Amino acid sequence: MKEAVFTRSCKKIDSSGWITRKWLCLAATLVALIMPLSGTAQFVTGLAGGSGSSVGPGGALYVTEGFAGRISRVDPKTGQVTAFASGLPPSIVGIGGAMDVAFIGSTAYVLVTLVGPDVGGNSIVGIYRVDGPGNFTVIADIGAFALSNPPNTAFFVPTGVQYSIEPYRGGFLVADGHHNRVLHVALNGEIRVFIAFGNIVPTGLAVSGNTVYLAQAGPVPHLPANGRVVSFSPGSPVVTQVASGARLLVDVEFGRGRTLYALSQGIWDGVAEGSPALPNTGSLVRVNGDGSFTAVATGLNQPTSLEFIGTTAYVVSLAGQIWKIEDVGDPPFGTSR
Repeated sequence: MKEAVFTRSCKKIDSSGWITRKWLCLAATLVALIMPLSGTAQFVTGLAGGSGSSVGPGGALYVTEGFAGRISRVDPKTGQVTAFASGLPPSIVGIGGAMDVAFIGSTAYVLVTLVGPDVGGNSIVGIYRVDGPGNFTVIADIGAFALSNPPNTAFFVPTGVQYSIEPYRGGFLVADGHHNRVLHVALNGEIRVFIAFGNIVPTGLAVSGNTVYLAQAGPVPHLPANGRVVSFSPGSPVVTQVASGARLLVDVEFGRGRTLYALSQGIWDGVAEGSPALPNTGSLVRVNGDGSFTAVATGLNQPTSLEFIGTTAYVVSLAGQIWKIEDVGDPPFGTSR
């Protein structure tokens, strides 16, 4: 069966499409068990299900909270959390709702997923433009596109599970971890398939010029060999493997000096298709020129999203935490972490 990405969730959807509540992840209760890493500090706690993130106006960190239908602004120096926008469709199945956020200029756009009728909801799956603290405009109905243009790989959520959004050439790229493809979405709402894959579970995105970098979690059981970062360009069928060897990759980002980093959620817990990694097994890894990874920080608790501000990495987790990893990068930018 087609692998689905529910690594930002405490629940899963089974192959019949019904919501199952056979298990809940214990991330929230494990907060106190996390041991500080060298150079790593727990920076923020108490978010309502940390998911996607972006660096926005003023250099602040913006984080989606799917359980609350909210986007929060986080001061990267003090960790102060303030409400940026609320009133988005909340998660109704333990994942989704406001899944990720991106900016074009000073305008925020939110990726909302798993809120449609196919999972018991009544909201639009797509991209919402933030017009004010509680006002939104749907600019692209990705759910309707998915229903009219199903993927070639197997699936059981007809509207897909969109995992990440990244600005690209005046619009956005959206990775769908369930439908195994990346979409291009224009600001006028036009949607097309940018690139399609087999069962590789695309997750996080990064862009450098016209080149797109994509993290792949790989199918169950998320073996290290299937955790890859790949790159591709528009109009080309060629996909280049950049690095492999890290379990359940969920994001990829550039740090200072254009060094590429990836976020591994860790060792899959083996409970069910789409369930997250075991607590405290995640890591931040650096991409090496020989196609391997080097661990920068280990013991991360079910991370979901990564951002860099200067030489500091910010890691968002399922447990509603943000971890701060300082002095990341090769000299002269960092200390070879």
